[in-house]
Amino acid sequence: MTARPIFPMIALLISTLLLSACSRHSLYDNAISWERSGAGLEASSIQVDDMTIAYLSNAEPVDGETIVLIHGFAANKDNWTRLARELTDEFNVYAIDLPGHGDSSKPLDLGYSLEEQTERLAEILQALSIGNTHMMGNSMGGAITALYAASYPGRIKTAVLFDPAGIFEYESELVDLVMEGDNPLIPSKPGDLERLMDFALEQKPFVPWPILDVMEEKAIANRPVNEVIFDAIRDSGYESAFRARLALIRDPVLVVWGKEDRVINYRNGELFVAAIPDARLQLLDDIGHAPMIEAPERSAELFRSFLESAH
Repeated sequence: MTARPIFPMIALLISTLLLSACSRHSLYDNAISWERSGAGLEASSIQVDDMTIAYLSNAEPVDGETIVLIHGFAANKDNWTRLARELTDEFNVYAIDLPGHGDSSKPLDLGYSLEEQTERLAEILQALSIGNTHMMGNSMGGAITALYAASYPGRIKTAVLFDPAGIFEYESELVDLVMEGDNPLIPSKPGDLERLMDFALEQKPFVPWPILDVMEEKAIANRPVNEVIFDAIRDSGYESAFRARLALIRDPVLVVWGKEDRVINYRNGELFVAAIPDARLQLLDDIGHAPMIEAPERSAELFRSFLESAH
């Protein structure tokens, strides 16, 4: 696999642009573009019904299988670039911005329950002509991946669930905070994004201040739709039905969970594996809620080993 030195590239880019007195937004756009390019990805979009759906995919398609990547709540397609960097030499990767997220349309009157998002994902993949695929999902995206595997067994080869939502029998630090009216997953003022990263990630990647500043600005602007989505998931009362659906999955599933996850308790991983007929669990020490960001090389290694054992 060819190594791509992405972070030195970003540091060089930022230094050059700062000397040129570029704006924060120019710095952000160029840094994101460089990181995508370093991962072998390019940005595109497609119309599905009356919505624009943004996604990343291989800049140069390869003669390999397809992997679809589904982000978590209040996240976006760029959460996957560090992992995609390890995979695009061998796989055709698609990282989707679900409606309400990233650069996709964000209607406030759309249904955002896990079931509704799963059906919408099926429409998006059909529009992209993606058939039988591997799929990975993180947090909310992990729950959607599991439901997709249960609903469309003929379209899934394997599924990897990174710290998935859907089962909350073991409570986390997030539950206590939300009960107190304080949701660290929804930034609303300056300083909140850094707090979110501290809360969700045990191993935080370096993000230069101009980039972090624009990321926070975007996160705060997304607060209205994030609140709608969070409420739709929280108020669905769906957990028992969700567990029953997991039993319908017929393809191999790998559950990867960071033991320092403060968003969803890692002990729920055992319940996922107990509910899915062909599933295995891998716990990661010193990792939080997003292993694909915090430990991309390790996550890629686990996926490759999983594929070998699944065949």
